Amino acid sequence: MRAAANIRTGTTVTILTACLLTMILGYLDKSRCIGPPFGADGRSLIFDRIKDRDVCYSDIQLLWLGRGIDQHLFPYTGGITPDGVLTGSTVEYPVLSGLLMWLGGIGAHTDAAFLLHSALLLAPFGLLTAWMLGRLAGRAALLWAASPPLLLYAFHNWELPVVATSVGAIAVMASHRWSLRTRAVLAAVLLGIGFCLKLYPGLFVLPLALYVLTEGRDRNRLDVRGAAAVLGAAAATVVAINVPFALTHYDGWRASFTFQQLRTADLTSNSIWYWGLRPLMGVDLHGSDTYNHVVGIVSPLALCAGLALAVWLGWKHFERHGSYPWIGVSGAMLCAFLLLHKVHSPQYTLWLIPFLVLLRVPWSLVAAYLVADLTLGIGVFRWFDTLATRSDTGTTEFVVNLGVWGQAALLVVLFFVFVGAPLRRTERGDPLPTRPPAAVPAAVP
Repeated sequence: MRAAANIRTGTTVTILTACLLTMILGYLDKSRCIGPPFGADGRSLIFDRIKDRDVCYSDIQLLWLGRGIDQHLFPYTGGITPDGVLTGSTVEYPVLSGLLMWLGGIGAHTDAAFLLHSALLLAPFGLLTAWMLGRLAGRAALLWAASPPLLLYAFHNWELPVVATSVGAIAVMASHRWSLRTRAVLAAVLLGIGFCLKLYPGLFVLPLALYVLTEGRDRNRLDVRGAAAVLGAAAATVVAINVPFALTHYDGWRASFTFQQLRTADLTSNSIWYWGLRPLMGVDLHGSDTYNHVVGIVSPLALCAGLALAVWLGWKHFERHGSYPWIGVSGAMLCAFLLLHKVHSPQYTLWLIPFLVLLRVPWSLVAAYLVADLTLGIGVFRWFDTLATRSDTGTTEFVVNLGVWGQAALLVVLFFVFVGAPLRRTERGDPLPTRPPAAVPAAVP
């Protein structure tokens, strides 16, 4: 027992140390883009010159200007113009991310200080995620703690808190301390908080509710009240967090959603729509009104179909095996989102990594995805640089296509693999909790 405890402690220390070192390297990577010297507005003068060439760009440094952060304005007190330009202190993210941005800007007078403050604010969430993944999946958590995505994207945007909420929901469900309903409601609250950070954890509420609904393993004994409690807890959390912003500055609050609705699948989107549909329509690099209109219709329809397919596959799994794989279905839904949404930002890979840790996915498939991500994550900024400097874009455009279509193909594979994938073993050698096989009745015809 003592030896096993020592091994678990050693594994945890290794994972947390690796995570901390990776994030330090990630910060040093992004800090290559900061000054001095600085302009009168606090912008590093080297930023625009080297951000794409040296692949040290971050949304954090970019948004020091244009969102009221440099003026220390409380978020969402502005609005949006008819052509989609945010005004005042409105930001394009849900309210809790806006609060994090504002907190990171307190006391900062340059983009360098804002990047540092934001990194210090975000890093604990990266460590918390590493700790939880270590508890859930043991050494496999090194995939989060010591992989290229964390180095490249830890401080690219405000992703670490939202990843922590989705992993936290899974960790709560893995606990034996409370009843299933209590754990599920707490997990739903965490997913609701995640929705108020970056929206995507909201996708996982439905699979969680279906897991609670079917936990009796018998369609004649469905826990409807438990499933309703999950849905209600998530919805109540989202409403409680958003209402104060909507009541005090409705235009600014609503503008963050309007911005995402108006956003097009342009050359910054890294999406299959830009690199697949646009060339088929014979449209140049800047798109067209017709192309944007088609994407605005096809993308959400395809996404809804993909999400519905994931939920249906999970239900078929329940009918065959007696358990609803809510974690696998959640991962599949995320794959559908990453593949079919009109925008696929490089840092979204951080959203996916926990599912690669928790679900028993072949390591060859994991390695292939990391290679594709690295190809796109570096290639797209080099492509931007060749466009800006009017250099030959042939090679960099080929690399971006390789990354986009490599990721797209792997997301399709992962979509189906996730649903039926067993969970990796925890550090105690036990799978994440499910009902004992003996409790599974015969399938109902």
